[in-house]
Amino acid sequence: MIKERRYLVLEDGTVYEGYPFGAQKAAEGELVFNTAMTGAQEIITDLSYTDQIITFSYPLIGNTGVNIEDNESLKATARGVVVREACTDPSNFRTTETLDTFLKRHDIPGISGIDTRSITRKLRNGGVMKAVITDEAYHEDLIELLQHSSFRTDQVKRASTKNPYISTGTGPRVVLIDYGKKENIVRQLNALDCDVTVVPHDTTADEIIQMRPDGIMLSNGPGDPADIPGQVKTVKALLGIPLFGICLGHQILGIACGASTYKMKFGHRGSNHPVKNLATGKIEITSQNHGFSIDGASLVGTGLEVTHLALNDRTIEGLRHTEYPAFSVQFHPEAGAGPHDSEYLFDEFVKLMKQKEANHA
Repeated sequence: MIKERRYLVLEDGTVYEGYPFGAQKAAEGELVFNTAMTGAQEIITDLSYTDQIITFSYPLIGNTGVNIEDNESLKATARGVVVREACTDPSNFRTTETLDTFLKRHDIPGISGIDTRSITRKLRNGGVMKAVITDEAYHEDLIELLQHSSFRTDQVKRASTKNPYISTGTGPRVVLIDYGKKENIVRQLNALDCDVTVVPHDTTADEIIQMRPDGIMLSNGPGDPADIPGQVKTVKALLGIPLFGICLGHQILGIACGASTYKMKFGHRGSNHPVKNLATGKIEITSQNHGFSIDGASLVGTGLEVTHLALNDRTIEGLRHTEYPAFSVQFHPEAGAGPHDSEYLFDEFVKLMKQKEANHA
């Protein structure tokens, strides 16, 4: 019987009482919710969650345990995990540890026994907000601190690789700019025989051009795209080389072409988001994790056209440049975890690179 108590304190003064698991520490972050039913390990190791506390709306998390193969990064950077029930006895032939021990290894606190439906409704109605996971029963000072605190703006710097490295292949040479990438992006490119060089977020355009890439991948990542003007400038200088942007990379490409972004009320986080492909008319079920979106009104004069739309709120989910060989999507075609409806986009990227090469032959 768990006797200890742990608390989730929100900046609006709401306090949830639950039970501790994971790391024994307090943690402050931006409270968000994810509606996925599976893939908790991949979600927690997605570096796009840097500085965020993840609330899982699905009631049972960790029932399939954790294994070494499914991590999307070596070190998870989420601030905390909130669940209704954390399974302590997982059952899966690939399991090597429980969610509890996994979070302890990554120094991430968790809280269970929480009505996550209540949190989800609160965030949908009022928007994401700051919160803290704590074992302290006194909350008034914490609420005041939350209301007056602000978060760091260097998430991409902390999430990105510090040194370039290569994941070899025999096909097109791709430079993957790492803003906080998911490992499955590299896996998908390698599956298509791409030779991938992963470079830090602050690699200059000249350094990338000297690598003579056939194409450039702009990865997903955390934070506000307005906080990284240097990366936007780099991408602007790379227009002309085949480009494929995912999530934050999609936003960076948009800003580099003259568009602007805005912070969404509660964002899109889950693996069941319907998106319409405007070229085919087909509906794709997608994995998503973002809190910012391209402003459609800002596309005039940018050379960008919309290729995909979210069916739930009509926000922009895909862009293509009408002059340069560049396209991007707000969702995660590499999944990990999630549906595979949009994997064809990697094939399109390879075709774009080969077409560019053929035109210069």
